[in-house]
Amino acid sequence: MQPIFEQAVGCARNILGVFSRIRRSLIVPGGIVLLALLHNPAQAATSVTLAWTPSLSPDTAGYNIYYGVTNGSYTQMVNVGNVTNATISGLTGGMTYYFATTAYTSLGLQSAFSSQTSYALPATLTGLQIRTAPAGMFTLTVTGPIGQTNEILATQDFRAWTVIGTMMVGASGTFVFTDTNSVNYPMRFYHTQEVP
Repeated sequence: MQPIFEQAVGCARNILGVFSRIRRSLIVPGGIVLLALLHNPAQAATSVTLAWTPSLSPDTAGYNIYYGVTNGSYTQMVNVGNVTNATISGLTGGMTYYFATTAYTSLGLQSAFSSQTSYALPATLTGLQIRTAPAGMFTLTVTGPIGQTNEILATQDFRAWTVIGTMMVGASGTFVFTDTNSVNYPMRFYHTQEVP
């Protein structure tokens, strides 16, 4: 019976030895370096591409990117696989995001966080395109961040601006507004402003 006990102890030592070797050999990835910032002009400032130094451990199976809008607090995680760069999408313009990465093994062991990096995304700009429509009307196409509410203003003299409509940017990143009253003015100028 004693040989069985020794085998069990030896087996436990081997498992612990392998575990400690994996844990020690898993190198924390280096600091994250920002490479690129904007991708799609219609969705300006909504994604960031990150790159990091790979782990030197042969046991590395992949990486997780952690991020959030509070320094040192990560509310989101994305598993990016075994790559050393990734694009994080769906971010909000005008916000500062904090990022860190971890490496993990095929056994699910995870390294400590890398050093943190942050990036302040620029506020997303609203675009305005004006086209003539039938019967002397004008059609305005506004692009901007999804969910943003904008007022459409019009003037004849650049002194007095009048709100002629309020619309929210839809899921496509645009909305279309037709000024049916423009036929009553010899000339008219437009601009948009975000509703706070």
